[in-house]
Amino acid sequence: MDIFHPLAGVQTEASLEIMKAGSILRKAKSQIWRHRHYKLQEDCKTIAYKSSWALNSYSTCDVEAVREGHQSEVFLSMAGEFPPERCFTLVFHGRRGNLDLVAESAEEAQAWIQGMRILIDNLENMDKREKLDQWVSDLFIKADKNRDGRISFKEARRLLKLMNMDMNEDHAWLLFRRADKSKTGMLEGDEFILFYKMLTERTEILELFQDYSSDGETLSHCDLEEFLREEQLEGERSHEHALELIEQYEPSDTGKTCHIMSIDGFLMYLTSVEGSIYNTDYKHLYQDMTQPLNHYFISSSHNTYLLEDQLKGRSSVEAYIQALKRGCRCLEIDCWDGSNGEPVVYHGHTLTSKIFFKDVVTTVAKYAFKVSEYPVILSIENQCSIEQQKVMAQILKDTFGDMLLKTTIDGKVPHELPSPEELKGKILLKGKKIGGLECLEVDSPVSVEVSDEDEAAETLKSSPTAESWPSESKVGKPKSKQNISKEFSDLIIYFKKVPFRGFEHASSHSKPYEISSFSESKARKYIKEAGCDFVQYNTRLLSRVYPSGLRTDSSNFCPQEMWNVGCQTVALNFQTAGIEMDLNDGLFSQNNRCGYVLKPDILRNRERCFNPERPQDCKDFCPLNLTIQVISGQQLPKISKKEGSIVDPFVRVEIYGVPLDQTKQETKYIENNGFNPCWSEILEFVVHTPELALVRFVVEDYDKASKNDFIGQYTLPFSCIQTGYRHIHLLSKDGTSICPSSLFVHIKITEVTEVPRAS
Repeated sequence: MDIFHPLAGVQTEASLEIMKAGSILRKAKSQIWRHRHYKLQEDCKTIAYKSSWALNSYSTCDVEAVREGHQSEVFLSMAGEFPPERCFTLVFHGRRGNLDLVAESAEEAQAWIQGMRILIDNLENMDKREKLDQWVSDLFIKADKNRDGRISFKEARRLLKLMNMDMNEDHAWLLFRRADKSKTGMLEGDEFILFYKMLTERTEILELFQDYSSDGETLSHCDLEEFLREEQLEGERSHEHALELIEQYEPSDTGKTCHIMSIDGFLMYLTSVEGSIYNTDYKHLYQDMTQPLNHYFISSSHNTYLLEDQLKGRSSVEAYIQALKRGCRCLEIDCWDGSNGEPVVYHGHTLTSKIFFKDVVTTVAKYAFKVSEYPVILSIENQCSIEQQKVMAQILKDTFGDMLLKTTIDGKVPHELPSPEELKGKILLKGKKIGGLECLEVDSPVSVEVSDEDEAAETLKSSPTAESWPSESKVGKPKSKQNISKEFSDLIIYFKKVPFRGFEHASSHSKPYEISSFSESKARKYIKEAGCDFVQYNTRLLSRVYPSGLRTDSSNFCPQEMWNVGCQTVALNFQTAGIEMDLNDGLFSQNNRCGYVLKPDILRNRERCFNPERPQDCKDFCPLNLTIQVISGQQLPKISKKEGSIVDPFVRVEIYGVPLDQTKQETKYIENNGFNPCWSEILEFVVHTPELALVRFVVEDYDKASKNDFIGQYTLPFSCIQTGYRHIHLLSKDGTSICPSSLFVHIKITEVTEVPRAS
């Protein structure tokens, strides 16, 4: 791997050399400090460290970010012990905990900080081809057990197991001999690459290539144009696009000059971002961002401060950083009285750890607009005394400064909510408020009604173990009335929290800046009893739905049924991987991942009466046929760590949307082949409300004796699907890439010829 970074120059090389020489760094964990020798290996891919009992290592590609100074709970709690210039934190992908380290000098800390950032940047800037080369290089290193830079046939057989492939020994030996050009019985450098290419030969793509090739060897400009027009359904754009693809993906200069594409260029195109199932037009900011806030789905988090469960789990500012990096725009902060007059954040009346409110606010201020410039909403569960509410208000104003919205954008009481565009770069608070937005002169605290849907109250009512948790000495149990300080109340502008008193009452009395919260069970009840009314409610007002207090493991509910009626802020536990977060990531993967997605017209138009239970009643009802040919899979990851274990993969396609669209189908499983399984099966669906549908591709390892094991998934909005021959680049449970794992499919979307109508 090329470790030179053009912007870093000599400083980069010096940093990496210091890392390679090794450093004595102190690890902070549970208040106990350990000295360890950390050293970057020569390949710049691995950092080894020696503990008192063993030599360990971790891959640099496992590190997501490096944070400088005191930016973790450990360092914040021990801020006086070590100067920030000697401290740094390594943040790992997935749910692995952070690594807090202290160098012996500020210069040494900077070397590790700058060096790690360069290594991370190099990995992030790799294209698909470079990542594949990296993967192949790593395979070679794993297979080369005796580290002599060569691969024997015995090592090659072991490699096939590592690659999730159970190949006939005679066939493996035949390929090995073909690749062994030097006739030494060993594979070196280019010979190993040749062996790998023979293993990964894509016969299904070669056949497709030859179907459109005039001479059987290349695709002329006209051949490629025909493929784009007939298979990828590109129409008039196909002529210019064919030339662009040859210029971009054909590796041969001769091919570019002659406007022809080789099989290598064709494969590079099909495995590129352009060849993926996701239409890149929708990955950019393509939606109208000038409509009222209640016309958008807003990526929202529940109990954002938690990294684990909501009974005994760890609270962390890291959880806010991760949520914001994921595009979340509505964060929850549960505030309680702390000692020494400092408000704290944690899950009240439980054993979850506590973090300071000021640290949360400081973190949000730093990371709020790194991923998206559109507004961040802080949903404040305010359980503090009047004194500490005043402290909270001052912290918010001092830390956020001009970012904090302190008045309506035009100084007037709004008739409708402002747009995301008008609120760019602003932080808004959601919480209980004294009175409305009209000028209200109040000098003393005022009691405000606590909603039946107040989250803290709901959690305590629901939790079977609530009585066993220690009580708060100052706060006590939630009451039906709570005193709110004017200082805090004045900071609530467009998100005044109010109890829900029914759809009829809301239509005649509710103000556009008011918002009600619903537990998942209450929301389901209203959806079932008055789905149309809920849709109409959400065309005018904002609603928030949150998980039941009984979900003590911080599991999630399916957000789709709430989106079906237009609920904007459907709050999920971002720290808990699973189908629910896959759907959330899928919905918000569009529109530049800005955290705001414009709801379809059927959920915004007040003149319409959309009923998700009966979409066929809509006058412009237009269901679509979705036909998916699941062709093959590529380099699926191993599930078991046992060397001889190989997966038996199958693919399931799941549709999420209105009740009529909730369905799934799956292929047969392929025995002992996770490397290049071939299914060639067709799955067919009718999607009745395409504008609300999400499609989830799941790969699992079949097991007839127990539950199937998850291998990978990919979820996207139906509206963002590209037709034709496409690759699906799979993601892990945590939503991170597992390159080079992919599926190869053919997608066809057509109108349903006979449309069923309401009787």
